Amino acid sequence: MKVLVFANQKGGVGKTTSAISIAAALGIKGKKTLVIDFDPQGNASSGLGVRKPQVTSYDIIIGRRTAGDAIVKTKYKNLDVIPANMALAAAEFELADLENRESKLKTALEPIQEKYDYAVIDCPPSLGLLTLNALAAGDGVIIPMQCEYFSLEGLSQIMMTVKQVKKLYNPALTLTGILITMYNGRLNLSVSVLDELKKYYADKLFKTPIQRNVRISEAPSYGMPIQYYDKYSRGSLQYADVAAEIMERI
Repeated sequence: MKVLVFANQKGGVGKTTSAISIAAALGIKGKKTLVIDFDPQGNASSGLGVRKPQVTSYDIIIGRRTAGDAIVKTKYKNLDVIPANMALAAAEFELADLENRESKLKTALEPIQEKYDYAVIDCPPSLGLLTLNALAAGDGVIIPMQCEYFSLEGLSQIMMTVKQVKKLYNPALTLTGILITMYNGRLNLSVSVLDELKKYYADKLFKTPIQRNVRISEAPSYGMPIQYYDKYSRGSLQYADVAAEIMERI
């Protein structure tokens, strides 16, 4: 099982939407895929139609239940989810004094390694203990970001965090790629930020940026990934391209 971590400490960059859309695209491509909702807001869970879960990622990270207990089958092809709810917010405090606190998620996922081709972890918009656990369990990091100057500043911060986690806890961790979201090629700012990114991270940028698209924004409120909400929409096709590129990269 290859573990992909979707992380960005900046909120509102399309991180959760990208995580579930790419997971759904991998499932459609025949890959058994598990979404791990690791954000107390639980948006990845509700975006896949899972509400009021019984067992959550909080239960597995504190060792109360196994990962197998928490898996919920979705109605989408090859796609399961370990859901989350607000209880997960308490994990930051409960883990703080524990030994090996950064590797609790990695340990919890070991028994289900053989069940899936990919696991996709949706992190909270912060660089706290939950994100640290996700990075310590990951094979690759995907950073979704908008074409804004503040996003450029935030990018160097998360790059530093990835470097530190690689050095201290997880030598296998790599940066799979930077995914441009909510892109609008008619805005000079978007174009200039993308040019700046190409200058420094050309080999890490995914070839396909995700353009701003109303259908992508609508899909989660129906508890559906974009591929099932509007199969032939531009967003659906773009996420399929990114999923194909991820399969080549990792």
